[in-house]
Amino acid sequence: MIIDEQADFRSLLMHHVTTNWPDAIISAYDPVAAGHLPDEFSGAGNDLILLGSRHGDRDGVDVLRRFQSRENFPPIVYFGTEDDEKEAHALRPDAHFIRDYINHDSLVVGLSDVLLARQRVASTKSLFTGDMRTGIHPLIKGYRFMRKLGSTEHSGVYLAERESTHLQVVLKVLRQMPGGSNSIGAFDRFLQEYETIAAMDHPNIVRIYDLGVGDDHAHIAMEYLDGGALRVKIENGIPERAAVQYLRQIASALSAVHAKGVLHRDLKPGNIMLRKDGSVALIDFGLAKTAKLESEITDKGEIFGTPYYMSPEQGHGNSVDERSDIYSLGVIFYEMLTGQKPFKADTAMGIIYLHGNAPIPLLPPRFAAYQALLNMMLAKAPDDRLQSAAEVEEWL
Repeated sequence: MIIDEQADFRSLLMHHVTTNWPDAIISAYDPVAAGHLPDEFSGAGNDLILLGSRHGDRDGVDVLRRFQSRENFPPIVYFGTEDDEKEAHALRPDAHFIRDYINHDSLVVGLSDVLLARQRVASTKSLFTGDMRTGIHPLIKGYRFMRKLGSTEHSGVYLAERESTHLQVVLKVLRQMPGGSNSIGAFDRFLQEYETIAAMDHPNIVRIYDLGVGDDHAHIAMEYLDGGALRVKIENGIPERAAVQYLRQIASALSAVHAKGVLHRDLKPGNIMLRKDGSVALIDFGLAKTAKLESEITDKGEIFGTPYYMSPEQGHGNSVDERSDIYSLGVIFYEMLTGQKPFKADTAMGIIYLHGNAPIPLLPPRFAAYQALLNMMLAKAPDDRLQSAAEVEEWL
């Protein structure tokens, strides 16, 4: 989470982070536009807090001091000024930089050190201290471990086999105890993701088989998608017919998601997987949000997602609806056809600016038949876009 009143500085930090960690999930918070964070704010669910020094009428060092006084608060990386350097250094944040002199390499090294230190602490409390041969906690019975697929700070992802049916599944296992005060946010998001996906019954949304919650663990068993990630397909080149088929299937999935009153908000090739039969499935609903549900922190001043796929309104922290997901889908369609992202810049702020101001790119002549559709998906103003994912399907 990035907290600072200056939009350019938030975008700069976002660019540095996503350059090194392209799959990072970032929320950017403006304490002036959105108001100072309340005393109850615990930072739960965040791996790092990147805290700038500009907070309107509040002193940055004072905000740092307030956050440090809160129990189980995430690691804080402070970006101060030369004037407050001595005072901030005395508070010993997890890392400290001067905001006007940020070097990308030193920043990445600093953030990596903080993350590794946190990982070492978390590993002493990890659930994965039982059967080291399997790597799965003994309480998760009925599954045979096959291999590790990946991990985050809060969860491990494993390929496993359900012993009763020999079905291969993906096990997403929450690392920390759901009752722990420092994991409440992570546990709530874990359950929210399960509830969101479990409510969907659609061939292009990953299937959920099981939720298990114990005194010291939680896990989701979901479908194993063995056809690889759409991101890899794009890198290798996608034939025109396949790109259109994928677009139709993703649009159909979005129709189902939106029909449940849910916005995806982080649609990108990394969140779309394929089965061996060529069908696609949305897999990650970690940023999904019920459209009419008020968030704990107001949407004003927040930015979620990945800049390359953000709609203009999302990139500027404005309210979003289904049409924002349609814009992201248009970016993916362009990338599937051409192998290139429609807008590139040296900074996240530059990418966000281009989404809002640059002309919609022209497809190569061989794809001219899809230009009208692309124009309707990538329109700058939501009112000028296709108004629903169902309209994408109808157009095709």
